[in-house]
Amino acid sequence: MAAGWFYSPSQIGRYFLTRITSLQPPRNSHAKNPIRALRLLNRHQWLMFWAGFLGWTWDAFDFFTVSLTVTEIAKDFGVANSEVTWGLTVTLMLRSVGALLFGSLSDRYGRKWPFVINLSALIVLELGTGFTHNLSQFLAVRSLFGIAMGGLFGPAASTALEDLPYEARGILSGLFEQGYAMGYLLAAIFYRALVPTTSHGWRSIFWFGAGPPVLIIIFRLCLPETNHFLVQRAEREARHRIMHEQDTEGGDLKRNGVRAFAKESWLALKKNWVLLIYMVILMAGFNSCSHGSQDFYPTFLKDQVGMNATNTTIITVIGQIGALIGGTTIGYISSILGRRLTMCIACVVGGALVPAYIFTRGMNLIAPVFFVQFFVGGVWGPIPIHLMELAPPALRTLVVGLTYQLGNLASSASATIQSTIGEQYPLPPKADGTKRFDYGKVIGIFMGAVWAYMLFFLLLGPEMKQEEREEQRQEALAWEEERKSGRSLVEMGERRAKDGLEAEKLGSPEKRPSVAEERTEKLDQDKAEV
Repeated sequence: MAAGWFYSPSQIGRYFLTRITSLQPPRNSHAKNPIRALRLLNRHQWLMFWAGFLGWTWDAFDFFTVSLTVTEIAKDFGVANSEVTWGLTVTLMLRSVGALLFGSLSDRYGRKWPFVINLSALIVLELGTGFTHNLSQFLAVRSLFGIAMGGLFGPAASTALEDLPYEARGILSGLFEQGYAMGYLLAAIFYRALVPTTSHGWRSIFWFGAGPPVLIIIFRLCLPETNHFLVQRAEREARHRIMHEQDTEGGDLKRNGVRAFAKESWLALKKNWVLLIYMVILMAGFNSCSHGSQDFYPTFLKDQVGMNATNTTIITVIGQIGALIGGTTIGYISSILGRRLTMCIACVVGGALVPAYIFTRGMNLIAPVFFVQFFVGGVWGPIPIHLMELAPPALRTLVVGLTYQLGNLASSASATIQSTIGEQYPLPPKADGTKRFDYGKVIGIFMGAVWAYMLFFLLLGPEMKQEEREEQRQEALAWEEERKSGRSLVEMGERRAKDGLEAEKLGSPEKRPSVAEERTEKLDQDKAEV
């Protein structure tokens, strides 16, 4: 996983020869049962996690309001379902723009304000969607919505996960990612509560969706910036200041921060560009998996299976409960078996369940929907922490958000493709003359291909080594000990910058002394003093 890992013929050969053997579960002597792992979190870490989780949950809720109301919007505007699903497509296509913009701002200035700005934009755009009167207006508003939605994942993931104890990162990565499932679940519930029962129909769920983000914004405003970002920024700026002997008074302090960030970002991109391309390719498959199995499934249930609004809601909720449980469970298992091996197993089992997902009829669908979504959510469970482990620290929020959203861009036409192809396979119309199409066939073929795609690239891909995991574990412990000792976060960053530069002078340009070594040395000094 070292930077530049893919740049020489010998490295390439050695890398591919170890793809299977590297799936061996790590010797993780520090793996704890989930209850003990969660007890390691302090009040600050829990609050930051829930702030990020709630933001991502409502981000997903706002997205799925379209998925669940495709039929109603199409009828209101007098267009085909496939035309309305472009509202999903343009949202997914433009999410990468938001990820690029707000990810860069988050890595430079912090996670807090980009998070707040994005949620504020979602409020305005959800309200605006409910007031659209034709397809053109609807698509325009959802395009802007895509930018705001895309900018939120990176800051939310960093807010929730980067201050966590190492042992808790797997299980809480899975729980965080299933904010997506929770958003879908809540959207399904409020769809049933509002759309069939109010005079404004589908518009009511969009207007409702603009309310809860106000509370999430207030919650986030009451919390500080993440400790990890504050230490990293102090280290980056101190290192740049020492190396260039710049005056940090007044305006020079700001210029020093910008220059330090620009330099570190450029080096990170230069060393890791192949890895970043791989992450986008991988995320294209993962996003196709979730969107291919979920976005058009309510339409399949209503139009082809013939379910009413109540049963469609029940099936959808059961599926998202499965995803929520699966993501959290398999996220935790990834801390024991390793990220890639865990996700590969989920791909194999999930692919085997596809026939039951599309051929079962009636309420018997509850079981296959639960278990398919268990593994769809499960394969996603380790992804937030997996991306954070792969990403260069200087660009963590940008890389996590942008690779995720570029994967969304690559998969953005999933619903439209399924809808358009499905309409080439007509079924006998309903009794009232409503047209029906064999959407199940298309979903099944699409999902089979996606599971195979994901398995292939997970087998080929990299993963953080056990030595690097141990380094991160020691780093998390060391930071918490320093913080408890009374040292400020800025002082911690400045000390790390000085230690790193001293190590380079001694002939170790790759990195500073390991955190494990620093922590051991400090413990030895404390014992000697006692």
